[in-house]
Amino acid sequence: METLAIERLIRISREKPLLPEVFVPWHKTIEAGEVYLPNQFISLHGLPAYDKLNEMQKQELARHEVVQVMYSYAWSESLFCLFMNRYLLTLTPDHIEHRFLLRELIEEFRHQDMFSMAIEKLEGKPIPAGWHHRFWGRITVKFMPHSWVFISALAVEQIADIYGKEMRRDPQVYSVLQKVSELHHIEEGRHIYFTENLLKRYTDKAGILKRSWYSCIMALNIHFMRTLYVKQEIFERIGAENPGKLYKAARKHYHRKFSEVCLESAIDYVKSFNGFNRFTRFFWRALLEAPV
Repeated sequence: METLAIERLIRISREKPLLPEVFVPWHKTIEAGEVYLPNQFISLHGLPAYDKLNEMQKQELARHEVVQVMYSYAWSESLFCLFMNRYLLTLTPDHIEHRFLLRELIEEFRHQDMFSMAIEKLEGKPIPAGWHHRFWGRITVKFMPHSWVFISALAVEQIADIYGKEMRRDPQVYSVLQKVSELHHIEEGRHIYFTENLLKRYTDKAGILKRSWYSCIMALNIHFMRTLYVKQEIFERIGAENPGKLYKAARKHYHRKFSEVCLESAIDYVKSFNGFNRFTRFFWRALLEAPV
């Protein structure tokens, strides 16, 4: 663990907090020409069926899907906070990890509040995680080894960070969502740096079996998260014709786009600890259509 660097991150968190109530211009309404999501994140965009939707349906599809993404972040962050409190009990208050994780907990709770405020602003109604998501999420954060949970958290953080960067960079994205994404991107950068450094204690001494398992955990968690984004009920809400068929096409198309846009950071991280081999490459390709 790079102590001096972590000390600096703690100091930044304390001295320059980003408060969603102030940082995000909640008073602003969406203007003509603004969008809720960049095209690469809209599940149906790029298929002929998307062009058959009217403009209101296209806008509503993006609104419902960005609400679903923010709900997924808030839900996954609440799970990780549950784990972090468990992990803190193994550390003394003066330990560098204890001190940083307290700051991360504060920021993660603010993120959850920010996403809830954004969902309310968009008049969204998220579709809750299914029983299998809730079951495996709770099992992971309550009972799995620390290294597994930190790897799982890193996978989610990296995907959220890519979404945040793309939302922030797109000048057409609704200004409120741009600032939400910017705040999240700034603070997630600190969390990712810390988590990658913490995980070195496990990956640096891992043999081929452990490295393979860590690689698979990354892939499984990325898949776990992306299954929360695209839902059939959204197509029913926007009044799309044959929503079941449209959902299946959109989900398959989205998974392909997701693999092209969202996996670079995760792949680079797995490469950093030599987590790819003949088996894990096959697993990533089969599960995520990953370019590995």
